[in-house]
Amino acid sequence: MQAEQNDVLRDLLRFLDASPTPFHAARETGARLEAAGFQKLDEREPFQLDPGARAYVVRGGSLVAFAVGNEPPAKAGFVAIGAHTDSPNLRLKPIPGFSNAGYRQLAIEPYGGVLYSTWLDRELGLAGRITLSGGTSVLARIERPIATIPNLAIHLNREVNKDGLVLNAEKHLHPLLGLDGDATPDFDALLVEALGTTPARGATRGDVVGFDLCLFDVRGAAQGGAGGEFLHSARLDNLVSCHAACNALVSAGPEGRATRVMALFDHEEVGSQSSVGARSELLRGLLERVANGYPNAGSDAWARAAARSFFASVDMAHGVHPNYPDKHDKHHRPLLGKGPVVKVNVNQSYATDGVAQGAFVDACRKEGSEPQFFSARNDMPCGSTIGPITAARLGVRSIDVGSPMLAMHSCREIAAASDVLVMARVLRRLLVEPPSFSAV
Repeated sequence: MQAEQNDVLRDLLRFLDASPTPFHAARETGARLEAAGFQKLDEREPFQLDPGARAYVVRGGSLVAFAVGNEPPAKAGFVAIGAHTDSPNLRLKPIPGFSNAGYRQLAIEPYGGVLYSTWLDRELGLAGRITLSGGTSVLARIERPIATIPNLAIHLNREVNKDGLVLNAEKHLHPLLGLDGDATPDFDALLVEALGTTPARGATRGDVVGFDLCLFDVRGAAQGGAGGEFLHSARLDNLVSCHAACNALVSAGPEGRATRVMALFDHEEVGSQSSVGARSELLRGLLERVANGYPNAGSDAWARAAARSFFASVDMAHGVHPNYPDKHDKHHRPLLGKGPVVKVNVNQSYATDGVAQGAFVDACRKEGSEPQFFSARNDMPCGSTIGPITAARLGVRSIDVGSPMLAMHSCREIAAASDVLVMARVLRRLLVEPPSFSAV
Protein backbone atom coordinates (compact mmCIF):
# COMPACT_ATOMS: atom_id res chain seq x y z
CA MET A 1 0.00 0.00 0.00
CA GLN A 2 2.89 2.37 0.74
CA ALA A 3 4.13 2.11 -2.84
CA GLU A 4 0.66 2.87 -4.18
CA GLN A 5 0.35 5.80 -1.80
CA ASN A 6 3.68 7.22 -2.98
CA ASP A 7 2.65 6.82 -6.64
CA VAL A 8 -0.68 8.59 -6.09
CA LEU A 9 1.00 11.39 -4.14
CA ARG A 10 3.60 12.01 -6.86
CA ASP A 11 0.83 12.03 -9.44
CA LEU A 12 -1.11 14.58 -7.37
CA LEU A 13 1.95 16.84 -7.20
CA ARG A 14 2.16 16.77 -11.00
CA PHE A 15 -1.57 17.50 -11.27
CA LEU A 16 -1.31 20.50 -8.94
CA ASP A 17 1.66 21.97 -10.82
CA ALA A 18 -0.14 21.50 -14.17
CA SER A 19 -3.27 23.30 -12.94
CA PRO A 20 -2.61 26.96 -12.00
CA THR A 21 -6.15 27.92 -13.14
CA PRO A 22 -9.53 26.18 -13.51
CA PHE A 23 -9.03 26.15 -17.29
CA HIS A 24 -5.75 24.30 -16.92
CA ALA A 25 -7.28 21.91 -14.37
CA ALA A 26 -10.06 21.01 -16.81
CA ARG A 27 -7.55 20.50 -19.62
CA GLU A 28 -5.26 18.34 -17.47
CA THR A 29 -8.19 16.23 -16.26
CA GLY A 30 -9.39 15.80 -19.83
CA ALA A 31 -5.96 14.58 -20.91
CA ARG A 32 -5.97 11.99 -18.13
CA LEU A 33 -9.45 10.83 -19.11
CA GLU A 34 -8.47 10.49 -22.77
CA ALA A 35 -5.46 8.40 -21.77
CA ALA A 36 -7.95 6.11 -20.01
CA GLY A 37 -10.16 5.77 -23.09
CA PHE A 38 -12.67 8.58 -22.59
CA GLN A 39 -13.82 10.51 -25.67
CA LYS A 40 -14.23 14.29 -25.66
CA LEU A 41 -17.67 15.39 -26.85
CA ASP A 42 -18.96 18.74 -28.09
CA GLU A 43 -22.11 19.50 -26.13
CA ARG A 44 -23.34 21.69 -28.98
CA GLU A 45 -23.75 18.60 -31.13
CA PRO A 46 -26.18 15.66 -30.79
CA PHE A 47 -24.80 12.65 -29.00
CA GLN A 48 -26.10 9.37 -27.68
CA LEU A 49 -24.07 7.51 -25.11
CA ASP A 50 -24.63 3.80 -25.50
CA PRO A 51 -24.04 1.29 -22.68
CA GLY A 52 -20.34 1.13 -21.86
CA ALA A 53 -19.51 4.49 -23.47
CA ARG A 54 -16.87 6.64 -21.74
CA ALA A 55 -16.98 10.34 -22.57
CA TYR A 56 -16.54 13.83 -21.18
CA VAL A 57 -17.51 17.44 -21.88
CA VAL A 58 -15.56 20.61 -21.07
CA ARG A 59 -17.17 24.02 -20.66
CA GLY A 60 -14.62 26.66 -19.68
CA GLY A 61 -13.07 25.62 -16.36
CA SER A 62 -15.71 22.93 -15.75
CA LEU A 63 -15.73 19.29 -16.84
CA VAL A 64 -18.32 16.52 -16.68
CA ALA A 65 -17.41 12.89 -17.46
CA PHE A 66 -19.55 9.77 -17.89
CA ALA A 67 -18.97 6.03 -17.81
CA VAL A 68 -22.37 4.80 -19.01
CA GLY A 69 -23.73 1.82 -17.11
CA ASN A 70 -24.95 -1.49 -18.43
CA GLU A 71 -28.51 -0.71 -17.41
CA PRO A 72 -30.59 2.40 -18.17
CA PRO A 73 -30.19 5.23 -15.65
CA ALA A 74 -33.97 5.03 -15.20
CA LYS A 75 -33.43 1.59 -13.65
CA ALA A 76 -29.94 1.86 -12.13
CA GLY A 77 -29.52 5.61 -11.57
CA PHE A 78 -26.39 7.76 -11.56
CA VAL A 79 -23.63 7.65 -8.98
CA ALA A 80 -21.77 10.95 -9.16
CA ILE A 81 -18.76 12.62 -7.59
CA GLY A 82 -18.55 16.41 -7.63
CA ALA A 83 -15.76 18.86 -6.84
CA HIS A 84 -14.63 22.33 -7.93
CA THR A 85 -11.68 23.48 -10.00
CA ASP A 86 -11.37 27.08 -8.76
CA SER A 87 -9.49 28.51 -5.79
CA PRO A 88 -9.32 32.00 -4.26
CA ASN A 89 -6.70 34.12 -6.01
CA LEU A 90 -5.95 37.50 -7.56
CA ARG A 91 -7.46 38.12 -11.02
CA LEU A 92 -6.43 40.83 -13.48
CA LYS A 93 -8.81 43.68 -14.25
CA PRO A 94 -9.64 44.53 -17.89
CA ILE A 95 -7.13 47.39 -17.96
CA PRO A 96 -4.44 45.89 -15.76
CA GLY A 97 -1.24 47.85 -16.40
CA PHE A 98 -0.48 51.13 -14.62
CA SER A 99 2.40 53.16 -13.19
CA ASN A 100 2.61 54.46 -9.62
CA ALA A 101 5.38 56.11 -7.55
CA GLY A 102 8.07 55.03 -10.00
CA TYR A 103 6.92 51.40 -10.33
CA ARG A 104 4.98 49.48 -12.94
CA GLN A 105 2.09 47.54 -11.37
CA LEU A 106 -0.92 45.33 -12.15
CA ALA A 107 -4.53 46.17 -11.28
CA ILE A 108 -6.12 43.10 -9.67
CA GLU A 109 -9.43 42.08 -8.12
CA PRO A 110 -9.61 39.43 -5.38
CA TYR A 111 -11.47 36.30 -6.50
CA GLY A 112 -13.31 34.47 -3.72
CA GLY A 113 -12.34 34.45 -0.05
CA VAL A 114 -8.68 35.35 -0.45
CA LEU A 115 -6.51 35.32 2.68
CA TYR A 116 -4.77 38.54 1.66
CA SER A 117 -1.64 38.44 3.80
CA THR A 118 -0.52 35.07 2.42
CA TRP A 119 -0.03 36.59 -1.05
CA LEU A 120 2.62 39.01 0.18
CA ASP A 121 6.31 38.46 -0.65
CA ARG A 122 5.49 35.61 -3.05
CA GLU A 123 7.01 35.07 -6.49
CA LEU A 124 4.02 35.22 -8.80
CA GLY A 125 3.48 34.01 -12.35
CA LEU A 126 0.55 34.62 -14.67
CA ALA A 127 -1.85 32.07 -16.20
CA GLY A 128 -5.33 31.69 -17.62
CA ARG A 129 -7.28 31.99 -20.86
CA ILE A 130 -6.74 34.48 -23.69
CA THR A 131 -9.35 35.10 -26.39
CA LEU A 132 -8.26 36.16 -29.87
CA SER A 133 -10.13 37.98 -32.58
CA GLY A 134 -12.48 35.56 -34.33
CA GLY A 135 -13.46 33.74 -31.14
CA THR A 136 -10.49 31.42 -30.63
CA SER A 137 -9.50 30.93 -26.98
CA VAL A 138 -6.16 29.52 -25.85
CA LEU A 139 -4.68 28.67 -22.46
CA ALA A 140 -1.57 30.60 -21.54
CA ARG A 141 0.98 30.60 -18.76
CA ILE A 142 4.05 32.58 -17.73
CA GLU A 143 5.95 30.38 -15.30
CA ARG A 144 8.70 32.83 -14.37
CA PRO A 145 8.12 35.13 -11.38
CA ILE A 146 7.03 38.34 -13.06
CA ALA A 147 5.29 39.98 -10.10
CA THR A 148 5.32 40.30 -6.32
CA ILE A 149 3.40 42.16 -3.58
CA PRO A 150 5.98 43.39 -1.04
CA ASN A 151 5.18 43.69 2.63
CA LEU A 152 5.59 47.09 4.27
CA ALA A 153 8.76 47.15 6.39
CA ILE A 154 8.17 46.90 10.14
CA HIS A 155 10.08 50.17 10.56
CA LEU A 156 7.18 51.89 8.77
CA ASN A 157 4.48 49.89 10.55
CA ARG A 158 5.90 49.32 14.01
CA GLU A 159 2.68 48.15 15.68
CA VAL A 160 1.93 45.42 13.13
CA ASN A 161 2.91 42.52 15.40
CA LYS A 162 0.69 43.84 18.17
CA ASP A 163 -2.27 45.20 16.22
CA GLY A 164 -2.23 42.77 13.31
CA LEU A 165 -1.80 43.35 9.60
CA VAL A 166 -4.79 45.03 7.97
CA LEU A 167 -4.78 45.09 4.17
CA ASN A 168 -7.07 47.12 1.94
CA ALA A 169 -7.62 45.30 -1.34
CA GLU A 170 -7.79 48.55 -3.30
CA LYS A 171 -4.66 50.10 -1.80
CA HIS A 172 -2.32 47.29 -0.79
CA LEU A 173 -2.66 44.29 -3.12
CA HIS A 174 -1.58 45.58 -6.54
CA PRO A 175 1.56 43.60 -7.52
CA LEU A 176 4.82 45.11 -8.73
CA LEU A 177 5.94 44.21 -12.23
CA GLY A 178 9.13 46.23 -12.09
CA LEU A 179 10.51 49.73 -12.22
CA ASP A 180 8.74 52.25 -14.40
CA GLY A 181 10.88 52.50 -17.50
CA ASP A 182 11.75 50.97 -20.83
CA ALA A 183 13.58 48.03 -19.22
CA THR A 184 10.37 46.60 -17.73
CA PRO A 185 7.98 44.86 -20.14
CA ASP A 186 4.51 46.39 -20.09
CA PHE A 187 1.36 44.29 -19.86
CA ASP A 188 0.97 44.10 -23.64
CA ALA A 189 4.43 42.54 -23.88
CA LEU A 190 3.50 40.01 -21.20
CA LEU A 191 0.39 39.01 -23.15
CA VAL A 192 2.50 38.32 -26.21
CA GLU A 193 4.93 36.33 -24.05
CA ALA A 194 2.06 34.28 -22.65
CA LEU A 195 0.75 33.58 -26.14
CA GLY A 196 4.19 32.31 -27.10
CA THR A 197 3.57 29.23 -24.95
CA THR A 198 0.37 28.28 -26.80
CA PRO A 199 -0.67 27.10 -30.27
CA ALA A 200 -1.36 30.80 -30.94
CA ARG A 201 2.33 31.71 -30.75
CA GLY A 202 3.06 34.50 -33.15
CA ALA A 203 -0.15 36.35 -32.34
CA THR A 204 0.20 40.03 -31.48
CA ARG A 205 -1.38 42.24 -28.84
CA GLY A 206 -3.80 43.48 -31.49
CA ASP A 207 -5.13 39.94 -31.88
CA VAL A 208 -6.15 39.79 -28.20
CA VAL A 209 -9.77 40.81 -27.57
CA GLY A 210 -10.27 39.37 -24.08
CA PHE A 211 -8.62 37.47 -21.26
CA ASP A 212 -9.31 35.69 -17.96
CA LEU A 213 -5.95 35.78 -16.20
CA CYS A 214 -4.83 35.33 -12.63
CA LEU A 215 -1.63 35.37 -10.61
CA PHE A 216 -0.26 32.20 -9.05
CA ASP A 217 2.63 31.23 -6.79
CA VAL A 218 5.29 29.73 -9.06
CA ARG A 219 6.68 27.55 -6.28
CA GLY A 220 5.58 23.99 -7.02
CA ALA A 221 3.71 21.49 -4.88
CA ALA A 222 5.93 19.59 -2.43
CA GLN A 223 5.91 16.92 0.23
CA GLY A 224 7.12 18.17 3.61
CA GLY A 225 7.08 17.75 7.36
CA ALA A 226 9.80 16.12 9.45
CA GLY A 227 8.69 12.68 8.29
CA GLY A 228 7.17 13.65 4.96
CA GLU A 229 3.70 13.70 6.49
CA PHE A 230 2.47 16.85 4.82
CA LEU A 231 1.53 18.10 1.39
CA HIS A 232 2.31 21.77 0.74
CA SER A 233 0.84 23.53 -2.29
CA ALA A 234 -1.37 26.23 -3.65
CA ARG A 235 -4.92 25.26 -4.61
CA LEU A 236 -5.25 22.14 -2.45
CA ASP A 237 -8.79 23.43 -1.97
CA ASN A 238 -10.08 21.91 -4.13
CA LEU A 239 -7.75 20.32 -6.67
CA VAL A 240 -6.98 17.50 -4.23
CA SER A 241 -10.65 16.49 -4.51
CA CYS A 242 -10.63 16.84 -8.31
CA HIS A 243 -7.62 14.55 -8.50
CA ALA A 244 -9.24 12.00 -6.17
CA ALA A 245 -12.44 12.03 -8.23
CA CYS A 246 -10.56 11.52 -11.50
CA ASN A 247 -8.43 8.78 -9.96
CA ALA A 248 -11.58 7.02 -8.70
CA LEU A 249 -13.40 7.22 -12.04
CA VAL A 250 -10.44 6.02 -14.10
CA SER A 251 -9.53 3.19 -11.72
CA ALA A 252 -13.09 1.95 -11.10
CA GLY A 253 -12.72 -0.72 -13.76
CA PRO A 254 -15.42 -2.12 -16.08
CA GLU A 255 -18.72 -0.28 -15.98
CA GLY A 256 -21.40 -1.68 -13.69
CA ARG A 257 -25.16 -1.24 -13.58
CA ALA A 258 -25.22 2.45 -12.70
CA THR A 259 -23.82 5.26 -14.83
CA ARG A 260 -20.76 6.77 -13.16
CA VAL A 261 -20.34 10.53 -13.32
CA MET A 262 -17.67 13.05 -12.36
CA ALA A 263 -18.61 16.75 -12.29
CA LEU A 264 -15.87 19.34 -11.70
CA PHE A 265 -17.26 22.88 -11.50
CA ASP A 266 -15.69 26.30 -11.77
CA HIS A 267 -16.85 29.32 -9.71
CA GLU A 268 -17.68 27.50 -6.44
CA GLU A 269 -15.60 30.02 -4.52
CA VAL A 270 -17.83 32.88 -5.70
CA GLY A 271 -21.23 31.23 -5.29
CA SER A 272 -21.50 28.99 -8.39
CA GLN A 273 -23.78 31.50 -10.12
CA SER A 274 -22.49 31.25 -13.68
CA SER A 275 -22.99 29.38 -16.94
CA VAL A 276 -20.37 26.84 -15.86
CA GLY A 277 -21.04 26.72 -12.12
CA ALA A 278 -23.02 24.25 -10.05
CA ARG A 279 -26.09 26.52 -10.24
CA SER A 280 -26.12 26.29 -14.03
CA GLU A 281 -27.92 23.77 -16.24
CA LEU A 282 -24.61 22.11 -17.18
CA LEU A 283 -24.84 18.94 -15.09
CA ARG A 284 -28.61 18.52 -15.14
CA GLY A 285 -28.75 19.03 -18.90
CA LEU A 286 -26.06 16.43 -19.53
CA LEU A 287 -27.58 13.89 -17.13
CA GLU A 288 -30.96 14.30 -18.82
CA ARG A 289 -29.37 13.72 -22.22
CA VAL A 290 -27.77 10.50 -20.98
CA ALA A 291 -30.94 9.26 -19.27
CA ASN A 292 -33.30 10.18 -22.09
CA GLY A 293 -30.91 9.03 -24.83
CA TYR A 294 -30.53 5.50 -23.50
CA PRO A 295 -32.24 3.00 -25.84
CA ASN A 296 -35.96 2.67 -25.03
CA ALA A 297 -35.59 5.14 -22.18
CA GLY A 298 -39.18 6.29 -21.83
CA SER A 299 -40.54 9.80 -21.32
CA ASP A 300 -39.96 9.80 -17.56
CA ALA A 301 -36.39 8.45 -17.72
CA TRP A 302 -34.71 11.45 -16.08
CA ALA A 303 -37.15 11.67 -13.17
CA ARG A 304 -36.78 7.96 -12.44
CA ALA A 305 -33.01 8.16 -12.74
CA ALA A 306 -32.78 11.09 -10.31
CA ALA A 307 -34.81 9.19 -7.72
CA ARG A 308 -32.29 6.32 -7.89
CA SER A 309 -29.12 8.43 -7.86
CA PHE A 310 -26.46 9.51 -5.37
CA PHE A 311 -24.15 12.54 -5.42
CA ALA A 312 -21.01 12.97 -3.31
CA SER A 313 -19.79 16.56 -3.06
CA VAL A 314 -16.08 16.34 -2.28
CA ASP A 315 -14.49 19.50 -0.91
CA MET A 316 -11.69 20.00 1.56
CA ALA A 317 -12.56 20.03 5.28
CA HIS A 318 -11.27 22.15 8.16
CA GLY A 319 -8.72 20.16 10.14
CA VAL A 320 -8.25 21.25 13.74
CA HIS A 321 -5.40 23.77 14.08
CA PRO A 322 -3.12 23.04 17.07
CA ASN A 323 -2.70 26.77 17.78
CA TYR A 324 -6.45 27.46 17.54
CA PRO A 325 -8.26 24.29 18.72
CA ASP A 326 -11.08 26.38 20.21
CA LYS A 327 -12.21 27.33 16.68
CA HIS A 328 -13.69 23.83 16.40
CA ASP A 329 -16.56 22.17 18.22
CA LYS A 330 -14.61 20.13 20.77
CA HIS A 331 -16.35 16.91 19.69
CA HIS A 332 -15.83 17.47 15.96
CA ARG A 333 -12.14 18.10 15.39
CA PRO A 334 -10.88 16.31 12.26
CA LEU A 335 -7.16 15.52 12.26
CA LEU A 336 -4.88 15.53 9.26
CA GLY A 337 -3.81 12.00 8.41
CA LYS A 338 -6.86 10.33 9.95
CA GLY A 339 -8.88 9.89 6.78
CA PRO A 340 -12.02 11.33 5.13
CA VAL A 341 -14.35 13.76 6.86
CA VAL A 342 -18.15 13.76 6.69
CA LYS A 343 -19.44 17.34 6.89
CA VAL A 344 -22.81 17.89 8.57
CA ASN A 345 -24.97 20.98 9.03
CA VAL A 346 -28.63 20.59 9.94
CA ASN A 347 -29.44 23.94 8.30
CA GLN A 348 -28.35 22.46 4.95
CA SER A 349 -25.14 24.39 4.39
CA TYR A 350 -23.95 20.83 3.77
CA ALA A 351 -26.15 18.32 1.95
CA THR A 352 -25.48 15.37 4.28
CA ASP A 353 -28.36 13.49 5.87
CA GLY A 354 -28.24 10.35 7.98
CA VAL A 355 -29.00 8.01 5.09
CA ALA A 356 -26.27 9.43 2.85
CA GLN A 357 -23.90 9.45 5.80
CA GLY A 358 -24.51 5.75 6.31
CA ALA A 359 -23.62 4.98 2.71
CA PHE A 360 -20.33 6.85 3.01
CA VAL A 361 -19.48 5.27 6.36
CA ASP A 362 -20.00 1.83 4.81
CA ALA A 363 -17.71 2.70 1.90
CA CYS A 364 -15.00 3.96 4.27
CA ARG A 365 -15.13 0.84 6.42
CA LYS A 366 -14.86 -1.42 3.38
CA GLU A 367 -11.61 0.41 2.60
CA GLY A 368 -10.34 -0.03 6.16
CA SER A 369 -10.97 3.55 7.25
CA GLU A 370 -13.19 5.07 9.92
CA PRO A 371 -14.53 8.48 8.83
CA GLN A 372 -14.19 11.65 10.85
CA PHE A 373 -16.91 14.26 11.28
CA PHE A 374 -17.03 18.03 11.07
CA SER A 375 -19.85 20.15 12.43
CA ALA A 376 -19.25 23.87 13.00
CA ARG A 377 -19.48 25.48 16.41
CA ASN A 378 -22.99 26.70 17.13
CA ASP A 379 -21.71 30.25 17.63
CA MET A 380 -19.80 30.41 14.34
CA PRO A 381 -21.13 30.59 10.76
CA CYS A 382 -20.82 27.52 8.56
CA GLY A 383 -19.41 27.57 5.04
CA SER A 384 -21.04 25.74 2.16
CA THR A 385 -20.22 23.78 -0.99
CA ILE A 386 -21.68 22.62 -4.31
CA GLY A 387 -23.43 19.85 -2.33
CA PRO A 388 -26.64 21.67 -1.32
CA ILE A 389 -26.77 23.46 -4.68
CA THR A 390 -26.55 20.23 -6.66
CA ALA A 391 -28.93 18.40 -4.37
CA ALA A 392 -31.54 21.11 -4.91
CA ARG A 393 -30.92 21.45 -8.66
CA LEU A 394 -31.14 17.71 -9.30
CA GLY A 395 -33.35 16.42 -6.50
CA VAL A 396 -30.72 13.74 -5.82
CA ARG A 397 -29.72 12.38 -2.42
CA SER A 398 -26.33 13.94 -1.62
CA ILE A 399 -23.53 14.08 0.92
CA ASP A 400 -20.70 16.49 1.69
CA VAL A 401 -17.29 15.00 2.45
CA GLY A 402 -13.65 15.99 2.16
CA SER A 403 -10.08 15.53 3.32
CA PRO A 404 -8.91 17.62 6.30
CA MET A 405 -6.48 20.48 5.73
CA LEU A 406 -4.98 23.59 7.32
CA ALA A 407 -4.52 27.13 6.00
CA MET A 408 -7.60 26.90 3.77
CA HIS A 409 -7.75 29.81 1.27
CA SER A 410 -4.12 30.69 1.92
CA CYS A 411 -1.85 31.22 -1.08
CA ARG A 412 -0.20 27.99 0.09
CA GLU A 413 -2.12 25.31 1.99
CA ILE A 414 -1.35 22.13 3.96
CA ALA A 415 -2.87 18.63 3.93
CA ALA A 416 -1.74 15.14 4.95
CA ALA A 417 0.04 12.97 2.38
CA SER A 418 -1.58 9.80 3.75
CA ASP A 419 -5.13 11.10 3.20
CA VAL A 420 -4.73 11.30 -0.59
CA LEU A 421 -4.97 7.59 -1.40
CA VAL A 422 -7.65 6.88 1.22
CA MET A 423 -10.10 9.36 -0.27
CA ALA A 424 -9.50 8.10 -3.82
CA ARG A 425 -10.17 4.53 -2.70
CA VAL A 426 -13.37 5.42 -0.85
CA LEU A 427 -14.69 7.35 -3.86
CA ARG A 428 -13.83 4.43 -6.13
CA ARG A 429 -15.76 2.15 -3.76
CA LEU A 430 -18.82 4.38 -4.11
CA LEU A 431 -18.59 4.17 -7.90
CA VAL A 432 -18.07 0.40 -7.97
CA GLU A 433 -20.71 -0.35 -5.34
CA PRO A 434 -23.31 2.46 -5.63
CA PRO A 435 -25.44 2.95 -2.50
CA SER A 436 -28.99 1.70 -2.66
CA PHE A 437 -31.73 3.35 -0.63
CA SER A 438 -35.27 2.54 0.33
CA ALA A 439 -38.04 4.94 -0.62
CA VAL A 440 -38.13 6.41 2.90
